Amino acid sequence: MASELPGADELRTEVREWLRDNWVPLPGNTDPWASSPERIAWLEKVLDAGYAVPTYPAEWFGRGYPNGLANVIAGEFAAIKAPGSRQDKYNIPANTVLALGTETLKQKLLRDFLVERSRTCLLYSEPDAGSDLAAVRTTAVRHGDHWEVTGQKVWTSGAQTADYALLLARTDWDVPKHKGLSLFILPMKQDGIDVRPLVQITGESHFNEVFITDATVSDDHLLGGEGNGWRALQTALAYERSIMGDSGRGSRNRKADSLIELARAHGVLDDPAVRQPLASVLALRELNKLNNARAKAAATQGTSSSIMSLGKLAMSKILHTEAAMKTQIIGAAALLAGPDNPEADDVNFLALNAFFTSIGGGTDQIQRNIIGERVLGLPKEPEADRDIPFRQARRS
Repeated sequence: MASELPGADELRTEVREWLRDNWVPLPGNTDPWASSPERIAWLEKVLDAGYAVPTYPAEWFGRGYPNGLANVIAGEFAAIKAPGSRQDKYNIPANTVLALGTETLKQKLLRDFLVERSRTCLLYSEPDAGSDLAAVRTTAVRHGDHWEVTGQKVWTSGAQTADYALLLARTDWDVPKHKGLSLFILPMKQDGIDVRPLVQITGESHFNEVFITDATVSDDHLLGGEGNGWRALQTALAYERSIMGDSGRGSRNRKADSLIELARAHGVLDDPAVRQPLASVLALRELNKLNNARAKAAATQGTSSSIMSLGKLAMSKILHTEAAMKTQIIGAAALLAGPDNPEADDVNFLALNAFFTSIGGGTDQIQRNIIGERVLGLPKEPEADRDIPFRQARRS
């Protein structure tokens, strides 16, 4: 914690003046998995000013601020739509490396992660280990000061352009499944890694399957220590679920983003049959926002929170409900698609893309299990292979 903290008004004035002197709107970027030179240069400025990760300690680009002051910074950036602040809330690789990485790894990668000079992807799920991530079979074998990795991953966003990946791999087959895992930062630009795009229901190809054959990763890229991968993974997943619980992806052309404006444009905003469910979903959005703020205020850097599952599950319901309402509002036009029908095309895109939040970062069903067991204290589901050596576990 900084020895002398500024007041909120003092900090607000500082940030506002800094943005006035430095912010220039960035050129549009149609590729969410690549950063333009202009964006990287801007993020460098934000980081050096201490606004990118204000809750981090000063030796790692932060200011040691509490969440309240850090949110003042985020509010000023949001007011003018400037990116890059408060990455201590959402930058999965940077936050995970800060919490679990060695000093060497932090010095090597942290800055590049925070300015997007190095992009990352998440190599977690496998064809036979999606809902049960502890059952992954991608294997890492130690050879001196490095590991060799072989296996297959799937549903990996951004793998085509990623420089590194957070990789969950099995390092011990002779202990129960949760205890034999390790989490690595794997370099993606090397022989032995084959990335194959998957076409999604929206027509995009952000997801990929990744085939890994004798790829190498240095021992100092191990996060949290050998065999502690399951615990380390919970830190990374908490940030992912926090991001997905905060907001869903908007439409591609912004024609149907606002539910209220869509209802007004179609003359049904005063229809009681529309206003009642519209009010309900807006109330749920506000409740979810407050719940997420509560969860983040209670969490400390590098920890996981089961409450994040509530936010992610709620956002899934919000997105599906809003998509259904928008389909109802535009009526028969929802049967149309393509650039000649931008409004209908956007509504249909949002309806299809809502399933991303229902599946990515752990399915709705997994979130319900987490909430039931870890928040409500209900009994765990039976798990026959939990306490036996994973080598003996039945395979599909």
